[in-house]
Amino acid sequence: MLRTALSAKRLLPALAAVASAVLLATAAPAQAAPATAPGGPYTGMGNCPVGSPGLSDPTNLQVGCVVSVTNTGSFTIGSTTVPLTSPITLQFGVYWGKSAPVVTFPDGSKANQYATVAPTGTQLLTAQPAQITIPGIINFLPGVTSVFAQVELAGPVTDFTPLAAGENYPVFKLPVKLHLFNAFFGDDCYIGSDSSPIVLRPTTGTTAPPAPAQPMTGSPGTIALKGDPNGHHALIASFTGAKLVDNTFSVPGASGCGLGGILDPIIDWTMGIPSGAGQGSVSFQQTNTSLALDGSLSDLTGALNASAGQ
Repeated sequence: MLRTALSAKRLLPALAAVASAVLLATAAPAQAAPATAPGGPYTGMGNCPVGSPGLSDPTNLQVGCVVSVTNTGSFTIGSTTVPLTSPITLQFGVYWGKSAPVVTFPDGSKANQYATVAPTGTQLLTAQPAQITIPGIINFLPGVTSVFAQVELAGPVTDFTPLAAGENYPVFKLPVKLHLFNAFFGDDCYIGSDSSPIVLRPTTGTTAPPAPAQPMTGSPGTIALKGDPNGHHALIASFTGAKLVDNTFSVPGASGCGLGGILDPIIDWTMGIPSGAGQGSVSFQQTNTSLALDGSLSDLTGALNASAGQ
């Protein structure tokens, strides 16, 4: 078993070398998903969409599974901060198509950029509501007039570039919307929507927001690589304790708040939205991510099956 802690810079050539070996694996028809949840280095990947058309395309050069859990952090919109005190989980499948898209960083190194596929049997993003304080909105009856906010997905994850870890480049593009709950807000009070989302581009490097906003800097955390413990060709990369940040996004106004949206202007005024790039920020901290990659869907599925129960 190969298990080596690496810096982001050292990871790039190391993973590229192992990925080349992965591509030598012989493609074969996909097997059925594991009957029990995968374990070992594949823990949390039980919903990987191995049967999806995206991952099943025989022209793919690589396929994989991703699970990422953010344990803490914050999301600031205008004058309001949403504390991220409960885990936020992202899980999806990835594939590197025959066009082999890559990103070239300023230092000349390159990284594969993957397309994503939503998981089976669960949501791509899951997060719990958090109680927030909106200036000017008085919580005079806690539990009834309290305001809660929940981060929800507003579209697919795109431009997944795991080896951007440590570079001043987004690891992925994540469209979200913020669902606000309150006895007077109704069920459809949102900041952002599927058609007009808040588009986050979190990086483990340093952001470049417009002035006067100051750059934020993240961290790739501890990076490790290992091979499959059961003799398959899959490579597992883990990023532990990472910090992903972004303050380059814009935020639309509220919609659907109160009867006929009557409270939209009040929420906009109290929260200071709509707002342009640099006026909000997000920090995903203590983020642990596992990425399994293989040159063969059959081999990847075999690896998941073999790990079940471990």
